[in-house]
Amino acid sequence: MAYKDTAQAILKAVGGEKNVLRATHCVTRLRLELKDNAIVSDEIIKSITGVIGILRKNGQYQIILGNDVANYYREFIKLGKFESDDILQGEKGNILEQIIEYIAGSMTPLIPAMLGGGMLKVLVIVLPMLGILKSDSQTISFLTFFGDAPYYFMPIFLAYSASQKLNVTPTLAMSIAGILLHPNFVQMVATGNPLSLFGAPVTPANYGSSVIPILIMVWLMRYIEKVFNKVTPAVTKSFLQPTLVLLFSGFIALVLVGPLGVIIGEGVSNLVEQMYGVAGWFTLAILGAIMPFIVMTGMHWAFAPIFLAASVATPDVLILPAMLGSNLAQGAASMAVALKSKNNNTKQIAFAAGFSALFAGITEPALYGITLKYKKPLYAAMIGGGLAGLFVGLTGVKAYLFAVPSLIALPQFIYSEVPSNITNALIAASISILVTFVLACILGIDEDNSTVNLDNVEAGISNRKNVFSPLSGKILPLENVNDTTFSGRLLGEGIAIIPKDGKVYAPFNGTVTSIFPTKHAIGLTSDEGVELLIHIGLETVELKGKGFTSHISAGAKVAKGQLMLEADLETIVAEGYEIVTPIVVTNTQDYLDVLLIPKSEEISHSVELLAIL
Repeated sequence: MAYKDTAQAILKAVGGEKNVLRATHCVTRLRLELKDNAIVSDEIIKSITGVIGILRKNGQYQIILGNDVANYYREFIKLGKFESDDILQGEKGNILEQIIEYIAGSMTPLIPAMLGGGMLKVLVIVLPMLGILKSDSQTISFLTFFGDAPYYFMPIFLAYSASQKLNVTPTLAMSIAGILLHPNFVQMVATGNPLSLFGAPVTPANYGSSVIPILIMVWLMRYIEKVFNKVTPAVTKSFLQPTLVLLFSGFIALVLVGPLGVIIGEGVSNLVEQMYGVAGWFTLAILGAIMPFIVMTGMHWAFAPIFLAASVATPDVLILPAMLGSNLAQGAASMAVALKSKNNNTKQIAFAAGFSALFAGITEPALYGITLKYKKPLYAAMIGGGLAGLFVGLTGVKAYLFAVPSLIALPQFIYSEVPSNITNALIAASISILVTFVLACILGIDEDNSTVNLDNVEAGISNRKNVFSPLSGKILPLENVNDTTFSGRLLGEGIAIIPKDGKVYAPFNGTVTSIFPTKHAIGLTSDEGVELLIHIGLETVELKGKGFTSHISAGAKVAKGQLMLEADLETIVAEGYEIVTPIVVTNTQDYLDVLLIPKSEEISHSVELLAIL
């Protein structure tokens, strides 16, 4: 039979029984944990009859087989002795991928605040230039710290978002960030006197706007909380555990983790200065290319004595010239994404982030929200920034005052006695912008080219079949779902919803064809023949049903608007999973088109969602 033949072919292609540690499945995928993933050819697997696609994720080799996966799984486990844990352990990608995913995932919720702050910083520069306000007015002073606030207090915001990803108590994580930013600690650092905590030296450092120290600390707190949870007596746990976590984590933050960036930064600063003395042009090229990573770690503050002292007497030939190319490259890459993206939300974010980087030198929204996320634009920005750095290094461009390099801040390169300096700075800016923009357009951002048709459905179509929204929440294009099975439309066309609550209603009159034992996914067939998959959350199969309550069973008849399932969204999020819910027409091939009806982003349950033609 077909299931057996496919199962045998899959087992042979993945290296046989000896290479399979565990096997399980979810609603559409056979999930394998292999001893050696490297020996498996994706192309051979994809060529097997019945295989829709593959996905390497969370340490698993996932083979997408569609709604019949249970039949394939039953035949597969007959072929050998495999462990069949529902939750597979293992590495979640390589270390670099994990780090990038952790940083980008933690930073993404901060993008709106960073964009807002960046735009306010643009106003601080532009309004005095236009003569609308005086540069020393109180309004400008207020707008300055309005714009600075999202960046200065970034460690606190990051503590919250990172704690949500790693299931750390948010208030404790935010308290550790508060320790790093506490006014008394800032004042102690400003005195320049030696500092110590329980006799251990504390490196004086300013952690405002820093990223890496708090991200490392939240990751460590994931284990610190578990340790103190085990050793704290139950009768004292409510007050003693958080006390010990705060004390121990605060000590590590100030004595070990926090100063790490400072210590590394000082070493890098000395190394860069020595490199510049030997080969200035090469040093500027390297700095222009890797500046995004220097900014990301917060180590650019190690160069503060150099760029803060920039003046006619001591012009900066190193950091600010390198940042000119790098900052503009981030802006140009974001603008390219805004041009190339087919998603309106991505376009808006990319444009705002690009504008902020180009005109105010605020690169965090572009770096964390766009280039790091899509990777290829980051490569383009590194090349463009590196070439601009090479040019300023060869021509000896100098910054004569401190300002964050941007198009508006170009006057920092003007010096009447060296008129060629501003000319070369303008050429460097042009190199950075043009090279990066063209490369980013060529490389693209790996968005799926096929999109759901968003045109209105004409009322006169007689063969139209309706799917009503099973949830209330925010509509998300399928291509934006963080899972290639759905974003790549391997199972069919559809849409996704970020649910407002956890109630899932029947989207039409029909039959429950399947409900997975973990209750995270439901298969339905309408009375008109539309086959629909509702997948609550991503990778939620690993919750083993935790947080899900089903009110229906397989084979049951349902009526439109009937409550079928309830999901505890807080539990799902607390366990570290996304709640975005793909809704896919799995027999898309039987129809002419699948059209999204609502024009607004918000939708209520039982409102018309899709039209099947």
